[in-house]
Amino acid sequence: MRWLVTGAGGMLGQDLVRRLTDDGHEVTAADRAQLDISDEAAVDGAVRGHDVVVNCAAWTAVDDAETQEAAAFTINATGAALLARAARAAGARSVQISTDYVFDGAADAPYPEDGALAPRSAYGRTKAAGEWAVRASNDDHFVVRTAWLYGAGGPCFPKTIARVARERGGLDVVADQVGQPTWTVDLADLVVRLVTAGAPSGTYHGTSSGSASWHGFAQAVVGAAGLDPAIVRPTTSEAFVRPAPRPAYSVLGHDALVHAGVAPIADWRERWGVAAPTVLA
Repeated sequence: MRWLVTGAGGMLGQDLVRRLTDDGHEVTAADRAQLDISDEAAVDGAVRGHDVVVNCAAWTAVDDAETQEAAAFTINATGAALLARAARAAGARSVQISTDYVFDGAADAPYPEDGALAPRSAYGRTKAAGEWAVRASNDDHFVVRTAWLYGAGGPCFPKTIARVARERGGLDVVADQVGQPTWTVDLADLVVRLVTAGAPSGTYHGTSSGSASWHGFAQAVVGAAGLDPAIVRPTTSEAFVRPAPRPAYSVLGHDALVHAGVAPIADWRERWGVAAPTVLA
């Protein structure tokens, strides 16, 4: 099976390429410099000859998207559409990585895979458009939503928290936003398991099980860094107003994975315990 991974230089892309290579798959790793996913001719040429196209490329600067929505749309929606169309022409499966930001964040129970989309930010709107484009362009697809990603291959919440805690001896972290900290290694593994299991086309949620607030996650990070978790003080979202609204509740359900016979990622605390030495190294 021959795989094309776009956004291969990103945190998830690096781990996915590594996992596929270790498993003996033939992989073409395309980062932003190697493939402009908004260039139709370039996309058609890159996709040809592959069996699976995983789109890890994305505009992820959530706040910047509020003032540059057209540019974010070009990457998150137009690029996704071009890749899916090219995959269909090549007889390949499309895998689109999406986000919890497509929901409104107002729920009090895990969002189902078929829940109504109601993005509240420009970033969320462009990612929702990308989902729609992939579904409309290639019947053979997975849309895999994820959230709160961290990993060794790039800047992420745990690295920042550990650094600030060491430098300042204490910090304030919001306690009124809840989600699922998810290791990029685990998401890469899930994508590979979905494809190799021959799961039905559709939408799946690629997040860790369980849930935590940012404050709770930060305490776990500080503890793993050898510091006292009590130095992480709880605060509210009002203390950290940012251009793009953050979902208050980002917990995603995993029923579709269970129905497909694919095990969801384990509880976030268990997985953080495994990931921490690598991520904080």
